Amino acid sequence: MTGTGEPWNAEEFTARLRAVPAGHYHDRHPFNVRMHEGALTPAELRRWIINRFHYQRHIPVKDALILAKLGEPALRRAWLRRIQDHDGVVEGEGGIERWLRLGEAAGIERSQLRSGAGVLPGVRLAVDGYVNFCRLRSPLEAVAASLTELAAPGIMRTRIDAFERHYRWIDAEGPAYFRDRIGQGGRDGAEALGLVVAWAGTRREQEAAVAALSFKCDVLWSLLDAVDRAGEER
Repeated sequence: MTGTGEPWNAEEFTARLRAVPAGHYHDRHPFNVRMHEGALTPAELRRWIINRFHYQRHIPVKDALILAKLGEPALRRAWLRRIQDHDGVVEGEGGIERWLRLGEAAGIERSQLRSGAGVLPGVRLAVDGYVNFCRLRSPLEAVAASLTELAAPGIMRTRIDAFERHYRWIDAEGPAYFRDRIGQGGRDGAEALGLVVAWAGTRREQEAAVAALSFKCDVLWSLLDAVDRAGEER
């Protein structure tokens, strides 16, 4: 039976959390590997941009659901920043706007991205699963699921290098989203890690946090599975 042992100390718990994305983050997915090696065709890269945007546009939605679970004003203020990072404080700013510009740089009309045309059923299922997880689970589990941010700076650096070397047909300003996420991801990951370590006082809670992070890795992996398999079917 799990959850019945003594709690891990902070160092061991942190190590177990970090081990999840270290072993199962989507940077290892074959589609991402091919992207970073420069092996994607323009059609494949556009398919990824369209489907990943469906995930991106739901990030502030899941963060709003987490925000509603937080009982302290200081926590809500801190988490609100995540929504603003993606939605912007004013029109024309934020991560979603930068993703729309990435699409335009790759030859995709922003109206197409906003419409959801071309989003695969498997991607919709994965994103809905993550949003509902944040809606229905405890604050601890919802915040723990966000800890894929711990691995975000590394994959963003790799992606920027790949776009600059292999996908020069995309305007140089297109990958601006990736550049911004290096600092934001590192900050957000460290912040969420501190909350999870502080909140998980029992072994059961610690194991639930680790499972939540593993689930999030599965979401990101499943999203890429759908994008990759769509190419095999054509």
